[in-house]
Amino acid sequence: MLRKNRLFTPGPTPILPAAQTAMASFAMHHRTADFRALFSGVLSDLKLFIGTNNDVLVLTASGTGAMEGAVSNLTSPGDKVLVLSAGKFGERWRDLAKAFGCEVEIMSAPYGETFSLDEIRRKLTPDVRAVYVQATESSTGARHDVEGIAKLVRASGEDTLLVVDAITGLGTTHLDVDGWEIDVIIGGSQKALMIPPGLAYCAVSERVWRRMESAFTPATSMFAALSAALDFVRQMGDGDLVAGREALVNNAELAAAMTRAGAQALGLKLFSPSCPSAALTAIKAPAGIDSGAIVKEFRESFAAVVANGQAEMKGKLFRVAHIGYYDYLDTIGILAALEQVLASATATPVQYGSGVRAAQEVYAKSITRQPVGAR
Repeated sequence: MLRKNRLFTPGPTPILPAAQTAMASFAMHHRTADFRALFSGVLSDLKLFIGTNNDVLVLTASGTGAMEGAVSNLTSPGDKVLVLSAGKFGERWRDLAKAFGCEVEIMSAPYGETFSLDEIRRKLTPDVRAVYVQATESSTGARHDVEGIAKLVRASGEDTLLVVDAITGLGTTHLDVDGWEIDVIIGGSQKALMIPPGLAYCAVSERVWRRMESAFTPATSMFAALSAALDFVRQMGDGDLVAGREALVNNAELAAAMTRAGAQALGLKLFSPSCPSAALTAIKAPAGIDSGAIVKEFRESFAAVVANGQAEMKGKLFRVAHIGYYDYLDTIGILAALEQVLASATATPVQYGSGVRAAQEVYAKSITRQPVGAR
């Protein structure tokens, strides 16, 4: 059969066709009034997409570049920072903070789990200059309680900054940036906004401006793609970008719920069952099976790319993302493929249709309540 390449990874994600067209046809000089208008419009739309009145910056960088900037520009050598780590990207905060000479207090949770708010409260001493955390830990599929953490940080003192890596969380998770007083929230172009890697964006509070001075310049053709992606999200909300953002998050939540139900109906276990994210679902490999074999079978049989586990989790789990340009048929398709993959990789009988049926039942229940994106 024909095999059409499809990405089911938590980044990069499938690219919006309108964004591809915008990049391919872009011929605007960056020192023109036309580009200034595009630039200003995108910054304004990003505020709505993030859900903030704070300033938004765009960097020609990966998401990690924005994370690095959020350490290098907000701390000085010897500053005490609290890193909340429950996966590979929490460990990236740790490594960046150490690289810039911070005194790093690490609070760890087991992979696939989240943090105790009581323990965070005990760690938040007056000398902590910044707290670094993920909204979604994409190496494990776990979601962290950003609202609860934010309340603790604000209660601990005005001088402590809260920095949230929401590179996978924005567009898949409901986040009240200003209401929770998040000081820096970071997003990436290759996630929910459905364009290639190369841009990172972040909203920064007044507290942050008092601590840093920086300037950033974006890549022009990527900015055209970003504008097209934001227009697409606006269309999801019938012309209202905020409503479109909500619909995009609801889409991820529903696809994730369908995927979890389908995987469990096939006898598979979730890796982060107590705090599952909507951005992706991490699924444990069946007993005695290396998850690499499952990833390989997806690729070779269906040209579908799912993600293996990272580092010590490699071989133990595989990850299916539900980010951005991803819909009902993508969800049903990957679950149907999963049934075939399990039959081949495990050499055990699979009840075909059981995973798909469970996902369809979740979907059917959702539309009897209210269609995704309806207002």
